[in-house]
Amino acid sequence: MSSFSNPHYMYLFELKNGKKKLAYGQSPQDALDILRVRLTEAEMDEIYTDRYVKISQRELQKYVSELG
Repeated sequence: MSSFSNPHYMYLFELKNGKKKLAYGQSPQDALDILRVRLTEAEMDEIYTDRYVKISQRELQKYVSELG
């Protein structure tokens, strides 16, 4: 089965330093699981897992300055 049949979304998670972390997945939890593969435990501890915004690719440009 193609991965295109399962939609993925972009999520911006708040960080403790005031910035935002971009993640991609089928759900917020899936996006966090993908981040866990890429980030260290210390980096994951900086993410507020319950504070996120779902955005579209078109909206990404207006959040670039907030990424950290």
